[in-house]
Amino acid sequence: MSDLSGPLAGANAVGSLAGDDAVVVVHAGEEPPDRWVASLFLAGPTPRSAEVASWRPDALSAIRERWSGPGTLVVFVPEPRSGAPWPEYEHQRTWELRWGDRADQVVFWIPRGPGMPALTTNDEFGRWKDSGRVVLGTPPDAESVRYQRGYAADQRIPVASTLTGTIDLALARLGSGALRTGGERHVPLLVWRTPSFQNWLARQTAAGNELLAGRLEWTFRVGDDLERVFLWAFHAHVRVAAEDRVKTNEVVLARPDIATVVAHRPAAEVADTEVVLVREFRSPAGFVLELPGGSSEGDEPMREVAAVELGEETGLTIAPERLRAHHVRPLAATFSAHRQHLFSVELTEDELAAVRAVTGPLGETGSSERTYPRVMRFGDLLAGGEVDWTTLGALAEVLLSGRDSS
Repeated sequence: MSDLSGPLAGANAVGSLAGDDAVVVVHAGEEPPDRWVASLFLAGPTPRSAEVASWRPDALSAIRERWSGPGTLVVFVPEPRSGAPWPEYEHQRTWELRWGDRADQVVFWIPRGPGMPALTTNDEFGRWKDSGRVVLGTPPDAESVRYQRGYAADQRIPVASTLTGTIDLALARLGSGALRTGGERHVPLLVWRTPSFQNWLARQTAAGNELLAGRLEWTFRVGDDLERVFLWAFHAHVRVAAEDRVKTNEVVLARPDIATVVAHRPAAEVADTEVVLVREFRSPAGFVLELPGGSSEGDEPMREVAAVELGEETGLTIAPERLRAHHVRPLAATFSAHRQHLFSVELTEDELAAVRAVTGPLGETGSSERTYPRVMRFGDLLAGGEVDWTTLGALAEVLLSGRDSS
């Protein structure tokens, strides 16, 4: 939230960019357009007196000069339009948090010094610094910004020492953006661009449902610069077409879909069928037995992902064309939106013996993954409690029904 103590003089208030369709400026208390391809929120200190000029007009000029996207870039400015009064305090606060939470990038420019102590800026930075949507700029002579710059270095937040450099960092992250309308505007680009979100949204749209609003609650990001979203949580407001109501009390949690393989040696009795599982340590549960499988950050066909994961985790080299496709289902529909792409392959006695001979650990080189292949009898898995219900369900899909949806 801006550092406010009273109205600014008109000469220091931020003006609009009227007439520029590519960049639309939305001032404090105003409503944004119903569609855009990208959005920025200009966070940082607001002058506390008419003698100190706002930095935001220069930021807007730089944005206008540099934005070359194919559609509308909305810039949220937490200062009133030139000549307009400040909104009532609580309205101002609500407006800032609402659109700062939803902007594709939050631009922090912190020229902390006399007339701009940036007290509320500290709270804003604390709210959004771990969101994956922040760039930080501080001039060399800014006061008391060592903590912000140090945290940014630790968490891979892009940092600049000039205002134009800070704007460039934010625009580079936006790229060409992506068109969003209505409630879709509430989904920041870093999650909008993930296949897991697009898969969830496509299923809602196919059912006739509509995303009305929402808020990104959390992301878990991976990569050297924490640039890839692996897991996200979004508080969605969805109009449920079949019930003609709006559901607002749940969070959508999702990660990339996974591909798993039931590698087995059939027997005369289903209970005697031998299957290949892997034993692996999972932080929520300790050591578990599960199907070999995993996900991909790219766009490889899931059949190929399944074959690669089977090889990495069990040592079996199986050509993708040997894998038989089964249904694609959620693993825990009330908990997460991601799905399991299930495949199966019948093994020879020699292949089964090769798995038995592996002492492990195996897993993806260079990661923390360690897997220990195990050959188990299906009847023993049914009788014991060594595998979870999801794994048992996948085994039943292959060994009992034998249906093929490919």
